[in-house]
Amino acid sequence: MSPEVAVHEHATLGEGPTWDMATGRLIWVDILSARVHTYEPATGRRTVMATEQHVGAAKPRAGGGLVVNLRDGVGLYGTDGAFRWLVHDAEPGRRGNDAAVAPDGALWAGTMRYDESEVGGSLTRIEPDGTATRVLPLVACSNGTGWSPDGRLMYYIDTPTRRIDVFDVDGEQVTGRRPFATVEEGAGFPDGLTVDAEGAVWVALWDGAALRRYTADGTLDRVVGLPVRRPTACAFGGPDLRDLYVSTARVGLTAPHPLSGSLLVLPDAGRGMPGTAFAG
Repeated sequence: MSPEVAVHEHATLGEGPTWDMATGRLIWVDILSARVHTYEPATGRRTVMATEQHVGAAKPRAGGGLVVNLRDGVGLYGTDGAFRWLVHDAEPGRRGNDAAVAPDGALWAGTMRYDESEVGGSLTRIEPDGTATRVLPLVACSNGTGWSPDGRLMYYIDTPTRRIDVFDVDGEQVTGRRPFATVEEGAGFPDGLTVDAEGAVWVALWDGAALRRYTADGTLDRVVGLPVRRPTACAFGGPDLRDLYVSTARVGLTAPHPLSGSLLVLPDAGRGMPGTAFAG
C-alpha cells in the first residue's frame, strides 16, 4: 500500500480523522491551531472552522452538528454553528485530546496536560445529557479508543505506556484492563487507532513514520511505512469504507517533511466499520 495525499495542509497537530456517514465527508482537527477541517472525497470540497479553544477531537452528532473535545470540556455545535457547553470542566494546564463515540452513542473523551505529566489526564464517558463519569483518572496522554465489531471489547492507548490495552465491555462499564499489544522502543509511540471489520486494530505510530495492523489476537500483521515522522491517527472512510485516512503533525520537528501536517490516504486498505454519531 502506498500513501497518497488527500489534503495538502500544514497542520501543527492534525488529529482524529472521522468519517461522517450522513454527509459523506471526513472530519479532522488541528488541535493547537483550534481548527476543525472537513473534506469530501467525492467533490474535493473542504471547510475549515475555528473553535472556541484548542480542540482535541470533533465527532458528528446524530441530529447534525458536532461534539468537540476542547481545552475546558466538551461542547456542542449545532447545524447553524451555534455553540454551547455540554460539560464544562476547566483545569489549568490541561486540555482535551483524542475522543471516540461508543456503539451506544456515548462519547469517551480523553484529556492530557500540556506538560504531559504522567498522571495529569483522564478518560471520561459522557452521556448525551451531559452526565460525565470519569473511568480512568490517572492517565498521561489519553489517545486512541475503539471497539471490536461485536462491541464486547474496547481498545485504549495511554501513549507513554507504549501499549494498546483492551477492556471487556459490559453495558456502560469496562473491566479487565490488560495489554493487547506493545510497541517496542525505537518503533515510535502508539497514538490514535481504528478497528476494521475483521476486528483488527490499526495504530498510528508517533515518531515511528508508520501504521501497524494487529489481528484480533494481538499478532502484528502488517506495517505500512509513511513519508512523515509523526502520523497521529487513522480512520476508514469513503462510500464503502475501504480507504484508510491518516492525520499527521509537524509540531516539534525542526525539519518536517513537506507532507507533515497533511491528511494522507491509503486507498483500498481494508474495510472499516460504520461509525456511530454522538447521540447528544
